[in-house]
Amino acid sequence: MRALRFSFLLFVSFAAASAADLKVKVLDPQSAAVAGAQVTLFLTGANRSSTRIATTSAEGVALFAGLSSSAYRVQVLAPGFAPYSEVAPGRADLITIQLHLAPASETVVVTATRTPALAEETGASISTLENSQLESMQPVAANDGIRFLPGAVVNTAGQRGGLSSLFVRGGDSTYNKVIVDGVTINEPGGTFDFGTLPLTQANRVEFLRGAQSTLYGSDAMTSVVQVFTRAGSTRTPELRFGADGGNFSTANGYASLAGAFGRLDYNVFGDQFNTNGSGINDAYSDSLQGANLGAALNDKVSLRLHLRHSNSHTGLPGEFSFNGYDPLVPVNGPLQPNEPLPPDPTEWSQYNNLLGSVELTVAAPNGWQHRFTGFDYLYRYSELNLNGDPSRVDFFGDPIDFQSHEVDRINRGGFEYQGDYSERTWAHTTFGYRVENENGFVGDINFGQTHGQRLSNEVYLQQQITFGRLSAVGGGRFLHNSAFGNNGTPRLALTLLALRGGDVFSGTRLRFSYATGFKEPRLEETFAGPPFSIPDPGLKPERVRAFEAGIQQDFVHARYILNATYFNNLFHDQINYQEIDLVNFIGQYGNINQAFAQGAEVELQAKLRSRLRLDTAYTYTSTRILNNPAPIDSQYNVGQPLLRRPKHSATLLLSYLGSRWGSNLSGSFVGRRPDDDFFGFNINHAAGYVRADLGGWYAINSRVTAYANVENALDRRYNEVVGYPALPVNFRAGFRFRIGGE
Repeated sequence: MRALRFSFLLFVSFAAASAADLKVKVLDPQSAAVAGAQVTLFLTGANRSSTRIATTSAEGVALFAGLSSSAYRVQVLAPGFAPYSEVAPGRADLITIQLHLAPASETVVVTATRTPALAEETGASISTLENSQLESMQPVAANDGIRFLPGAVVNTAGQRGGLSSLFVRGGDSTYNKVIVDGVTINEPGGTFDFGTLPLTQANRVEFLRGAQSTLYGSDAMTSVVQVFTRAGSTRTPELRFGADGGNFSTANGYASLAGAFGRLDYNVFGDQFNTNGSGINDAYSDSLQGANLGAALNDKVSLRLHLRHSNSHTGLPGEFSFNGYDPLVPVNGPLQPNEPLPPDPTEWSQYNNLLGSVELTVAAPNGWQHRFTGFDYLYRYSELNLNGDPSRVDFFGDPIDFQSHEVDRINRGGFEYQGDYSERTWAHTTFGYRVENENGFVGDINFGQTHGQRLSNEVYLQQQITFGRLSAVGGGRFLHNSAFGNNGTPRLALTLLALRGGDVFSGTRLRFSYATGFKEPRLEETFAGPPFSIPDPGLKPERVRAFEAGIQQDFVHARYILNATYFNNLFHDQINYQEIDLVNFIGQYGNINQAFAQGAEVELQAKLRSRLRLDTAYTYTSTRILNNPAPIDSQYNVGQPLLRRPKHSATLLLSYLGSRWGSNLSGSFVGRRPDDDFFGFNINHAAGYVRADLGGWYAINSRVTAYANVENALDRRYNEVVGYPALPVNFRAGFRFRIGGE
């Protein structure tokens, strides 16, 4: 025993005397630097404590100073790639690691736990769009990409620029948290328009399904959508620019300048998109400017600045075409093609938004990481119908198109601290504090606007444990809001590797999660004013009780992965408007509605070849209204299904990434679903449809790439929302160029 102790002390003394610096360089499959990867060093044979954690710089390098020469196990978690883990040689001063792509469930993600983690161990349902897929798809806006992810139902009111809503697991369109570069961009408690969120320079999109208020607070009732902007990574400045055009007078141009020099990295970009659309008043225009700037102040402290400005303008033809349905004929009668309402040629809307954030990251002491973020988001929306259109009338001949001028001006600003501590190789703690001020004017200026302001203070805690075959994630969030008081949300998720399997059946994993979530009231609901509403300072948030259970079966060494998930959501305290004074039409918003949704998601992920990947999914959703004391028509009665939630939907995404060319085939099937024309025409559903998109690129040389995209390639005529015809087949083709870089 004494000899053993002496040997151990001698080893420690030698290690201390041989202290050295270690650099870990992380590359992607194309040998480009991977920035933002989390690199962890574990002492070999000492599975009870982690030694160091660092994040790779813009040049893909993580530095560990003052290490002994003993061997270490290196673990690399980089969002969008498969995890890497290997024992490193003890006397090396530089280790180069090349990552590879993997099926979605084996990919490292951030959104599920707010820190890099293996998707299949998070106990959550999450899908991603990686940079290579986005380059082939070339989506104009987020709705053109998200619609092809499992469980996503996108409903766009018309063509480009029309309000584009997301429905997930039977929830309302207001039940989605949307985050860009760490900043929430939802209208507080309101619907988010995915059709006006450009994905120019997006490096990755993550789509997390299920109640996630524990980590993300309000609005994360059924999903979280997070967009990450690309960072510069080349020593030589890289200028990228390009343009494309297509039918309907579509034109698009963009440019970016990115690179990394020493401790600094930068990416400054801009984009301009214009189209006339296929009908009257369908024109849409969007401009985007942004920057992602980073600085490593030293080996442990870094600073990052995000800026993003978007300005879009679109015509609003209104609800006018019912996809072959004659609104003057009862729904159980013969259907004849007819377009009874003329489009409104004058109404328009405009978004003008500005996002800014500053993030300070400190990786110290050993095993710790701290993030301090200040953020501000300015939301500006205007919708003008200057005169109204007297020729637009309902079933009874009454006018339905009136003069209006809605103006919303909202500011969301605040501060957030997030701490991460890896106390063991099998345990990780995440905790934080967030303060946010919401202040805005909303409503029609002709009828008097509503002003609201509220302050939220929130704390959250999450513990991740991986012990053998079992992984557990548990946590909670507590919020105090100046308007609606206190609120708490717990979450527990468990995953169990039930069978390791063999060559054919190569692993069976079970998972379960339980969570609650909440959505704050809209400003106009809490602070509503005359002439038609009475404020309700005691209005509570809407809430959900959610649980899901699933099984993941891997085949042929995880080349094929089958996921099946059952979900069950109870939505309660839902807000609805009730008239109190029937003579003067005065009412108040209250927490009076309740609804239920359950269903199943079945997803197949396949790595067909080293460069060919398939993701396809089917979703069944059953919904029911449980309580509604103030239905506006029979479709809102108790027992009826929720509007715009199809029972059957499916998606397909087939992607190929080669060295000289890449391509994708995207498909979305949405079944028949309940809807309402709201004009008394007795139209109570929208027909199902299939949409297929094609995209591809070819590298003419290392500096010039040609590409083309076709949306709605089958040229289907359909309505995603009753009365609003979708864009027919449309195509774009162009070139992008690269000067400089590596």
